[in-house]
Amino acid sequence: MNNPSVCYHLPGLFEFYELYKAFLPLFFEHREYFYDWCKIGSIYGAPADCIWGGGRAGFGENNSGQILELLHKYGISGRLTFSNSLLKNEHLLDKKCNQLCVLFEKSRNVQNGIIVHSEILLDYLKKNYPNFYFVSSTTKVITDFDKFLAELNRKDFDFVVPDFRLNKNFAQLEKLTAGQKRKVEFLCNECCWTGCKERKICYENVSRKNLGENCPDFVCKSPGGNKGYVFSKAKENPSFIGIEDIKNKYVPMGFSNFKIEGRGLGSAMILEFLLYYMTKPEAQLQVRENIYLDSMLDLF
Repeated sequence: MNNPSVCYHLPGLFEFYELYKAFLPLFFEHREYFYDWCKIGSIYGAPADCIWGGGRAGFGENNSGQILELLHKYGISGRLTFSNSLLKNEHLLDKKCNQLCVLFEKSRNVQNGIIVHSEILLDYLKKNYPNFYFVSSTTKVITDFDKFLAELNRKDFDFVVPDFRLNKNFAQLEKLTAGQKRKVEFLCNECCWTGCKERKICYENVSRKNLGENCPDFVCKSPGGNKGYVFSKAKENPSFIGIEDIKNKYVPMGFSNFKIEGRGLGSAMILEFLLYYMTKPEAQLQVRENIYLDSMLDLF
């Protein structure tokens, strides 16, 4: 664990520009604050009004040019979250989404990627924007391990994010080849109830909203679902992957890619994720002080 062995894929490419503008200089210029065994593999997201978008709707207002400059400065891969599951052929010519692809495909010093669900969109992107790498989205809700294995074996994808309920299937995960393990990207901090039967319906509701359809909000009926995201609750989830799990279980097994969710949350919560997963406990106060904490700050 002396060399960077863990790649974190962080939320909020368009949503949390100001946070990353403050955090990234700290991470790269004060490595003594952070675990030396981890690095940033990518930052993912999509603009609020992007019809190809999926996962979360209505978040992400920041300027694409500024975002790309920040990514280029630190050599970080940007991932466009184009995981809408309900796209049709007529949606493929959307001007804004294609402009984003043109912009992000021209990365100067690192390859950018696209998180995708729709097979129609994947075929279109492969044909028209071949310089991207592609990530199979967790919005597919693949909970059957054999189907997940088939997804891993597809040459279309450099990474596959399984449903969080496969996180602890260690007997099957351990049997994967080294090449397959390199493609697995675990979703670490999901708060959703493991017994949820409506996860795919929830994602489809987001897809409809991104397409501009007039549809009611999805109402989560899972235990505690009305309280929204609670990190302490997520830590109690049987599928939760914590720091000790990563160091002592997943890395020794040959896994190295871990996704942190949170695009629809506030920047304060994202900072808590960055502190928990990447920052040494003794340096967390320094990171807070550099980002927002000062002696005159009032909470109420």
